[in-house]
Amino acid sequence: MKKIGFDNDKYVKMQSEHIKERINQFGGKLYLEFGGKLFDDYHASRVLPGFEPDSKVRMLMQLKDQAEIVIVINAADIEKNKVRGDLGITYDLDVLRLIDAFRSIDMMVGSVVMTRYRSQPAADAFCKRLETLGIKVYRHYPIEGYPSDIDKIVSEEGFGKNDYIQTSRSLVVMTAPGPGSGKMATCLSQLYHEHKRGVNAGYAKFETFPVWNLPLKHPVNLAYEAATADLNDINMIDPFHLEYYGETTVNYNRDVEIYPVLSAIFEQIFGECPYKSPTDMGVNMAGNCIIDDDVCCQASKQEIIRRYFNERCSVKKGIGNVENVNKIKLIMKQSGINLNERPVIKAAIEKSEKTHGPAVAIEIGENELVTGKTSLLMGASASAMLNALKKLAGISDDIHLIDPSVIEPVQHLKVEYMGNHNPRLHIDEVLIALSVSAASNPLAQKALEQIPKLRGMEAHATVILASRDENLFKKFGINITCEPQYQTKKLYHK
Repeated sequence: MKKIGFDNDKYVKMQSEHIKERINQFGGKLYLEFGGKLFDDYHASRVLPGFEPDSKVRMLMQLKDQAEIVIVINAADIEKNKVRGDLGITYDLDVLRLIDAFRSIDMMVGSVVMTRYRSQPAADAFCKRLETLGIKVYRHYPIEGYPSDIDKIVSEEGFGKNDYIQTSRSLVVMTAPGPGSGKMATCLSQLYHEHKRGVNAGYAKFETFPVWNLPLKHPVNLAYEAATADLNDINMIDPFHLEYYGETTVNYNRDVEIYPVLSAIFEQIFGECPYKSPTDMGVNMAGNCIIDDDVCCQASKQEIIRRYFNERCSVKKGIGNVENVNKIKLIMKQSGINLNERPVIKAAIEKSEKTHGPAVAIEIGENELVTGKTSLLMGASASAMLNALKKLAGISDDIHLIDPSVIEPVQHLKVEYMGNHNPRLHIDEVLIALSVSAASNPLAQKALEQIPKLRGMEAHATVILASRDENLFKKFGINITCEPQYQTKKLYHK
């Protein structure tokens, strides 16, 4: 059973109470910039075992009657067809997904804000689509000299040009499909407009990482640095907090760099800045809910190794950057992390050398591994997955759960009618075949029932996986890494 290092119930309770306090601090109206992922924060759940991926949503549900959601999207990201790497969908489609997700839990979605809007054709088309769906859309424009020209920003030629977002709740949550969407600027623009209307409103920032009250070089914070290597985020001591309070806290370079500008904007709007440091702006309570530091440290080290392999594979695919690989490599060196701390790597490589083909290893328990090889019937991923389910169900490795008479027609369909050159079954095809077998074979049914137990397990493949196999590993919550090499020397890989 996976060890727990984080008290999720305490986090949900403490976090919601802290946000209520911040709302009251500003007289009953708070614009809360929400960093990271709201619904599927799998990074947090990996480095803080016990943290549920939907913890932030559960926390917001405690404030449901007070909160409304505003989704921010950068018009330039629509024009570039920017894609969320974890979901494989464009940012504009993710806006629709987020609206559906919030509505499904009865959270109010007030509007969508289009930032850095310049009448881009793709942005106009998306605005029209949203408005046709009955969703309010507001447009915010680029401001010349942002963020340094404070007089221009805090004027009718700056924030004053932006649409005023109509809100009706005391807590306005600003979220977005990804980084660089303009959440902070949208919050500050609203403060300007609210102040002009005589409304006393405040701003706060909710970023889970880096965790401000953990040491700078704590593995949890280093894992965040590895995860954002492509954004050039660097964890650092908050110098403003240290100077004013004499306390050491951790923030990251972008917030520290922008703080003097933010402070000046606050002073321009309100006459004074309510915060003495970037750390003061945050409302994150995650560091107070760690109950086993060793468990979180080990989990974070695994995450750093995973990020290292993922970035190397991205370089191989032509979408990554060698510089990012080197950054993560340096983090590993500074932390004393080596690849031997991830046992599935050695197990997969040994299996590959023994079978002279691609192999996959899955760690299903402490010091307990299963492997899968490439065969005539199925690929290594499918084989490893099937072996893992059998092991979890207590079924002997000698017992065949899927009759070849079920597999052969599927292979024939793939090759003869669907034009595939590879007859081997992928994970999804094997699971469908297992489901068919379960109708007459109780052991096959027992194996299928083990699927929920896969969440949180570690796996490694000796080749870059087909996207359909990789996606299923992710869907089942298995943390998969791959060697940065393809199975074949082809230039085109599906």
